[in-house]
Amino acid sequence: MKMEAVRKDKRYTYADYCTWNDGERWELIDGIAHAMSPGPSFEHQSVSGEIFSQLHAYLRGKQCKVFSAPFDVRLNAENGDDTVVQPDILVVRDRAKLEGGNGVTGAPDLIIEILSPSTARHDRITKFNLYRQAGVREYWIVSPDDKSVVAHTLQDGRYWTHNYESSDSIPVQILDGCTITLAEVFENTII
Repeated sequence: MKMEAVRKDKRYTYADYCTWNDGERWELIDGIAHAMSPGPSFEHQSVSGEIFSQLHAYLRGKQCKVFSAPFDVRLNAENGDDTVVQPDILVVRDRAKLEGGNGVTGAPDLIIEILSPSTARHDRITKFNLYRQAGVREYWIVSPDDKSVVAHTLQDGRYWTHNYESSDSIPVQILDGCTITLAEVFENTII
């Protein structure tokens, strides 16, 4: 399907989504297509790379896996829900969620979104609610501009929020003994 034919007023299925292969990135939320912003900025890539590196180093040799975008996540696929997101970084502890070979089926344990001006509202509101409802145990929103992280931890269906600044280290709640050092995450940003 040509991407210009995708309309915001039409509902799409995961099968439709799988035919969109002409280089643009999209997400589906309840069957509604959402275009992803163009290539990420230097700051976005630098922050993403460092967080991924720290998680990858910790997980080396363990059963948990860390992935970076683009990597499809079908949060509620078992219910026939046509929602597909591509978080910046995600951690999956249950390898059975990877068995289809085309991304993740079910809620990852940790999702990290890195804000950009075009996605901030979407990440803070739409995805916050989507991830909470799907049972994502930990959801971080990283702001390269503010050099800060808001970490949400799921308890009893509700996210509890903790704010971190660039001098802090963040304990990864789903990974015993794992911390992310924000001074290293933000050291190469130019903002």
